[in-house]
Amino acid sequence: VQLVESGGGSVQAGESLRLSCAASGYTRSPDCMGWFRQVPGNAREGVAVIDSEDITTYADSVRGRFTISKDNAKNTLYLQMNSLKPEDATMYYCAAVFYLRPCNLRTMTPNAVDTWGKGTLVTISS
Repeated sequence: VQLVESGGGSVQAGESLRLSCAASGYTRSPDCMGWFRQVPGNAREGVAVIDSEDITTYADSVRGRFTISKDNAKNTLYLQMNSLKPEDATMYYCAAVFYLRPCNLRTMTPNAVDTWGKGTLVTISS
């Protein structure tokens, strides 16, 4: 199973980015997919999670600004990030858990993740 992120880059505060995660190498769709981020020296934190029925949960810090979605036909996960703030700047990681129910931000902890992408970097200038 492979997860490959793209879409990171450098933007100014207030602007938008859309991250993508192309998934491949599996025959059964994950119960749970999500986006995490990690500032160096800190623990990896969940940002947004989507389950097999497209029910989503978000961290308080991004709710109302970020939207997670997926295209099952393309095996691709997305994270639309609007109104970006300097504190959103860091590495973002795509993650999948094949057997996890219920699937939400509380249950999809870093320890529960089966597969990680290598990350994509978001930088933001104020």
